[in-house]
Amino acid sequence: MREHGRGSGPRGFRPPWWPENEPFPPRGPGPWSGARRHFLRRVGLIVFAFFGITFLASALAVAAISGVLGLHEHRGLVPVAAILGLLLLVALVAAGRSARRMAGPMGEVMEAADRVAGGDYGMRVDERGTPEMRGLARSFNAMTERLRASEDHRKDLLADVAHELRTPLSVIRGNAEGILDGLYPPDRAHLEPLIEEIKVMSRLLDDLQTLSTAEAGALRLHRSRVDPGQLVEDVVAAFRSQADGARVSVEARIAAGLPEIDVDPVRIGEVLANLLSNALRHTPADGSVVIAAEPAPDGVSFTVTDTGTGIPAEALPHVFDRFVKAKDSGGAGLGLAIAKAFVESHGGTIAAESERERGTTVRVVLPRSSSGGLAALD
Repeated sequence: MREHGRGSGPRGFRPPWWPENEPFPPRGPGPWSGARRHFLRRVGLIVFAFFGITFLASALAVAAISGVLGLHEHRGLVPVAAILGLLLLVALVAAGRSARRMAGPMGEVMEAADRVAGGDYGMRVDERGTPEMRGLARSFNAMTERLRASEDHRKDLLADVAHELRTPLSVIRGNAEGILDGLYPPDRAHLEPLIEEIKVMSRLLDDLQTLSTAEAGALRLHRSRVDPGQLVEDVVAAFRSQADGARVSVEARIAAGLPEIDVDPVRIGEVLANLLSNALRHTPADGSVVIAAEPAPDGVSFTVTDTGTGIPAEALPHVFDRFVKAKDSGGAGLGLAIAKAFVESHGGTIAAESERERGTTVRVVLPRSSSGGLAALD
């Protein structure tokens, strides 16, 4: 048994889900201590019983054979006794080895389970013993690794949410205290910023709820047969004035003969709008953005390509993670994470390619039919 990596639940850290009226870490023997002793005792008894029965059967067979051969005289009992003694010795050695090979690794797994139950997700067990025990150890190690990753993700999420809420709360508190202390008059100029910061927090919480619902597969989709070209034309029309103001050209390229797709037009429209908004934000003046719809195997491919600043290579694998954003972004960094969740709820895929200072391409592929979607239907 060994500790591996960064344990997400060290023995001194009290998990928030631990009951308030119970000490942490738990005192005394773990919940499986008694069960482990009983288990090991049962394993030993079963193994010894098995080999005991084997020995008894062998002894009866030897006795029967000796009777047939007429070896019951005094001189014939010596080799019979020797054979029986040898069989007994072999049975005891085999029983001991088998019990040790089974009970030792199982005891390690149960002890490690006690540690994991106490919040130590860095525990690992050695893969040894019988093939079945090695398989159990591999499964246990994979389970604890997933628990550690989940706990790390939870902590990171809480830290990110706290960071995103800290700024608007500071603005609200500063202005509210200034008004209460008489430093600021309770006029529109000082109350409007409070309302705007409250809206920022409300959007953040709404986005988190939407993302959690989509990732859980519980997002309700209002599907209908939709023309992919119409989705592209609608989103381009919605951003035309913004693009003109930024002096960025936006072009829609729609392949002929595209099949209709079974999607929620509002959710997919939000995905395309998010991608186009990001492209416009990171494309300098006199640049260009192309949004295209093309046929794909069993579906349709949407691509948004810009001539912007691009994404650093080290950040590219994480662009669809929560709270990942550029330094000059005014959002919370949830847009692409939500877009990914919406696409996957339709059974589709989303991926990004980018080259620094040369631009970015984001590709969304949606199936023609609704099969493979994870979300519930109305």
